[in-house]
Amino acid sequence: MLYADSTLKELLAPGKTIALIGAKDRPGTDVDMVGRFLLNAGFRVIPVHPARAEVWGIPARKTLAEIDEPIDLVNLFRAPEACPGHAAEVLALGHRPACFWMQTGIASPEARVMLAPTGVVVVEDRCTMVEYRRLWG
Repeated sequence: MLYADSTLKELLAPGKTIALIGAKDRPGTDVDMVGRFLLNAGFRVIPVHPARAEVWGIPARKTLAEIDEPIDLVNLFRAPEACPGHAAEVLALGHRPACFWMQTGIASPEARVMLAPTGVVVVEDRCTMVEYRRLWG
């Protein structure tokens, strides 16, 4: 689904809290580049990775359920087949994020269908860094 730039700009306003699923700080990877960009752009980034204790010097959480504060946006760097499971995690949260964002190359019709009735905006196959630069300059 395509959203108006005004919607995307609101979702990507600096200062928001982003749970970055699949976070890794391995130099040269897309997730490292985007994660560092988001941090430098003024976002609060919470790394989520089942096997890492820390990413970018920030304590990592194993799952979304371990995050004890409201999340504005869930940003996924995972294979499409993992996305429905993460959509289920979002549905189980007491405070749902405004957006479930799947990075470039990632789309999940199943996750979209799961989240559609909840009002969570589902963005597929778009890069948060590219969109932020395009919208905010």
